[in-house]
Amino acid sequence: MHIDGQCQCGQVAYEADIAPEDVSICHCEDCQRLTGTAYRVSVSARREQFWVTSGEPKLYIKVAASGRRRLQYFCANCGSPIFTTGETDDAAKVGIRLGTINQRRKLQPRSQSWCSSALSWTQDLRDLPQRDRE
Repeated sequence: MHIDGQCQCGQVAYEADIAPEDVSICHCEDCQRLTGTAYRVSVSARREQFWVTSGEPKLYIKVAASGRRRLQYFCANCGSPIFTTGETDDAAKVGIRLGTINQRRKLQPRSQSWCSSALSWTQDLRDLPQRDRE
């Protein structure tokens, strides 16, 4: 599936070819902090099938306790997290943040990881009061 997307302000844009079944949720504490919310939702793309089409994303390198380095790219203007990748073997894939994808309504998570770090309330939101707009 061909997708495109951009940060909140539109300064950084991209295109990619993805497999829709590669959408996942990560509940790890790093993803909670990096997204500023309860979990991260992303879709994987092979590096050669991801293209930044405008703007220059800013880079933040997160070093995990294991020593593994994750390259976190975001918009320097609005702060939107856009994508992540790694080094060496990890550089073959890019993790695109679902919220930046224009076709996000067509994508649904198929897996979850780091569930031991999940905030308990994230597993069932059906009983919360709902409003169509604020």
